Amino acid sequence: MDTSALATSFGARLPDWVPAELAEVPDVLPTDEDRIRLVNRLAERNHREDTGGPFAALVVETGTGKIVSAGVNLVLSSGLSSTHAEVVALSLAQTRLGAWDLGSPDGPDLELVVNWRTCVMCYGAAMWSGVRRLLIAGDGPELEELTGFDEGPMREDWAEQFGERGIEVVRNVLRDEAVEVLRGYGERDDAVVYNARGASAAH
Repeated sequence: MDTSALATSFGARLPDWVPAELAEVPDVLPTDEDRIRLVNRLAERNHREDTGGPFAALVVETGTGKIVSAGVNLVLSSGLSSTHAEVVALSLAQTRLGAWDLGSPDGPDLELVVNWRTCVMCYGAAMWSGVRRLLIAGDGPELEELTGFDEGPMREDWAEQFGERGIEVVRNVLRDEAVEVLRGYGERDDAVVYNARGASAAH
């Protein structure tokens, strides 16, 4: 086999506006509202900057609120379907801490903060990452109804499945604010809905 044409590495990088935006943010976000407010803000800016869909995530120390990493959806800018905000934030946290297990007994409890319930891919990514808490602005049909994204066949007992694995789920924090971010994306005439098997189109 001629391997010269094979790709042997891949990666993604946060757009420059993300660290610039975070430079104005405190190192510590003490409340759930503070944390969700930031992911909503990043999700809104991400689609306005045309760097990806209206999704953002943080990895935060649960006890202190210290930000460990931030991620935004990079599917369009990276050309990689796996670079959802949750995967980006988790990967950057693992890179920063030098550990694939974010639930190490030697470190603080960590949580994943997202502006809407995970899709089926990020459901698995969050579950296996080692985080001990999942904080989400909201869940329900609004994401698919307002944006046209296909979130996949999520099981009805998804939250209970996290709980069985020692991961606390907290939801409905600034939910209405999160819905408005999704609505803003769905109302764009040029919003790209990137679903699989060629089902990508602008509104």
